Order: sequence, then C-alpha cells, then structure tokens
Amino acid sequence: RCGAGGGGGSPCPCALTGSPPQALVDDTEDVSLDFGSEEELALRKARIRHPLATFFHLFFRVSAIVTYLFCDWFSNSFVACFVTILLLLSFDFWSVKNVTGRLLVGLRWWNQIDEDGKSHWVFEAKRVPPVAASTEAEARIFWLGLIICPVIWTLFFFSTLFSLKLKWLALVIAGISLQTANLYGYIHCKLGGQKSISRVTSRLFATADVPR
Repeated sequence: RCGAGGGGGSPCPCALTGSPPQALVDDTEDVSLDFGSEEELALRKARIRHPLATFFHLFFRVSAIVTYLFCDWFSNSFVACFVTILLLLSFDFWSVKNVTGRLLVGLRWWNQIDEDGKSHWVFEAKRVPPVAASTEAEARIFWLGLIICPVIWTLFFFSTLFSLKLKWLALVIAGISLQTANLYGYIHCKLGGQKSISRVTSRLFATADVPR
C-alpha cells in the first residue's frame, strides 16, 4: 500500500494512475559499462605481449656469438663451426627483418625492383592505435639487441685481425654486414616515421592558418 493513500481503505493513487511510486523511479538509472577501457588498461600494463618474437629476436644472434666464442670446445672442425655460425646469422637476419621488427616495434623495411630494373629501398613505420602498440619493454629489448650485437661483432673483427686468425675474418665480416644491415634499415624506418609525422603536423598547422 502507498503511504499517500486516503483513509478508510481507499485505493492508492498510484494504482489509479498506473504509475510506479516516485521512490522507485528515482532509484532507477541507466548506467553505461565501459569494458573497453579495462581491456586497454590491461594491454598497456602487459610487459611482454609477444614473448615468442622477443625470444627469437635475441636467440639467433646471441647463439651466434656464443658459438663463435666457444666453438672450439665442442668441435675441432672449422667448417662445421663456420657453417653453424653462418646459419645462425642468416636465421637472425631473416627473423629480425621480416618478423620481430614488425611485431615488436611496428617497423619494416625491404628492397624492391621496379619494371625498369631499378632498385628501391622502402622503409615503413606502422601507425597503430594504443591498444595494438608494442610495450616499452619489447621496444627496449628490440633496440638493445639490434645495437649491441653489431658492436660485439666489430670487437670480434679487431680481435681477429690483431691475433692474425684470418680464417675467421670472413665470418666476422659476414656477421657485421648482416646485423648492420638490419640496424641501418630500422634506423631509417624510425627516422622516416618521425619525419612523416612532422610533415603531417606541419601540413595541419598550415591548413589551420589558411582561414586566418
């Protein structure tokens, strides 16, 4: 029974008008639940979103360095050590160029030849929303591995040259060439992406100044 009803058992006014009590109307509200923000926050907090790609980004290049340092402990065959290290360097070059760079930092580079036979280098920086962007930990691992390993192979070059181990010189030069090529390509991708963003920003400011 409604408290606003009349005495003597008279019916409630709410029953006559067919409307619910005012207290029930005030307590009922439409609430929107934003599940997307929680998902985005969880993705941003994730430190390593591509563990397999992160692992192989370091596995092949570190394995090549370790094999070069300790190959004499496992085998006395120079040819076997040479081929093993060269294969690891080749696997590293392919995986970093085609897989890990695209997944970890959203960068990609390649070379294409047009119909006239001219060679063109293409450097791309992928623009993705914050949810799909890589984490800071992945980017840090990517760039540290990309920079430190060529420096190590450069040190191997001087140590091989000064110790007169000339039979390893060709392998060390191959390691420097393959890993420096990836470093050069991804630096161009990074700088090219920043330049393209600056060009877009300048165009936006120029467009905004037109009405003035």
